[in-house]
Amino acid sequence: MNPYLNEDLQALGEHAERFAQGRVAPGFLERDQTRVLDRALMREMGQMGFIAPELPEAVGGQGMGSLAAGVIHEAIAKADLSISYINLLASLNGQILAQHGQPEVARPWLERLTQGEALLAIALTEPRGGSDAANLRLRVERVGDEYVINGEKTSISAADQADAVVVFGRTGSIDSGAHGVTALLVPCDVPGLTRNRFDCHGQRAIGRGSLFFENVRVPVDHRLGDENKGFVQVMQGFDFSRALIGLQVLSVARASLEESWEYAAQREAFGQPLTAFQGVSHPLADFDTQVTAARLLCLQALWLKDHDLPHSAEAAMCKWWAPKLAYDAIHQCLLTHGHGGYDRGIMEQRLRDVLGFQIGDGTAQIMKTVIARTRAGRKAVPI
Repeated sequence: MNPYLNEDLQALGEHAERFAQGRVAPGFLERDQTRVLDRALMREMGQMGFIAPELPEAVGGQGMGSLAAGVIHEAIAKADLSISYINLLASLNGQILAQHGQPEVARPWLERLTQGEALLAIALTEPRGGSDAANLRLRVERVGDEYVINGEKTSISAADQADAVVVFGRTGSIDSGAHGVTALLVPCDVPGLTRNRFDCHGQRAIGRGSLFFENVRVPVDHRLGDENKGFVQVMQGFDFSRALIGLQVLSVARASLEESWEYAAQREAFGQPLTAFQGVSHPLADFDTQVTAARLLCLQALWLKDHDLPHSAEAAMCKWWAPKLAYDAIHQCLLTHGHGGYDRGIMEQRLRDVLGFQIGDGTAQIMKTVIARTRAGRKAVPI
């Protein structure tokens, strides 16, 4: 019994997993090779109600809560981590638009988002630095009823596939830090916006790349939150996505452990199953224990969010611990499978896919700083 998941949430997770195994899993390896995100599959996920179900019904969601989004998210990730990026980006950006967007601008995008008709990216990282996220250089200037954007964003998930981007840029002075940043919703078909794609190690179906803004103009009503306060206001939504990322990567680790237990129990050496040897079974037991505990932490963070309770420290714990743990667990599973695991296939792709989360969306070092500030206070942990 799971203390955070009632019967309805467990049934929802099982429903999502049946869909994921039947529709998402079969194209897992092919999408990694072609680097093409299946838009038809994304629309099917939207029709099933699997995209941002936590959003209010008024904007196309189902008002089901953060835990509901979490159980769906981990079910999709178990089948293909890249495809589960659809869920992650939709929940993060959907929350930003619903809370900070002008209704007449945000509502049509939210409806397309939840229906699987649109993919939104989020553009924060810049070439000169990623972890110092408030020290942005992309310039946003107000000219009449428009904002004019100039600069570059890099290492952006779905950069070349997104239909719109939530962009953070500097409207205040360079030395104003987080208090001089404004967030904008920028459709990707506007003049002056170009983009490219990297050849990344993993997560290849969703991809990463750079966005280049040359006198890109968007109406003032596309602003998200208040001018010069976009970073402070909008970044609060990242606690939600950090907990989702934890479930995302741990789901991949759980699938790998399940397969490794079965493999080790069936394969024999010296007349005994591999599980008879502690050198095989004990590492799997270690990781099984830690993955189970980390998953409970992620569910706790979402439970706290659903109950409007503070959860920044718990979300940061999810973000730094789960990606590292998932990578180490899958690595051990790959070794357990021997040469079969080392061959190009499901296990090695999983290893490549989860690695990226130790880099993007907040490094372990930044997450530990968040935890320290939450516990000791910001003045005690200034950097």
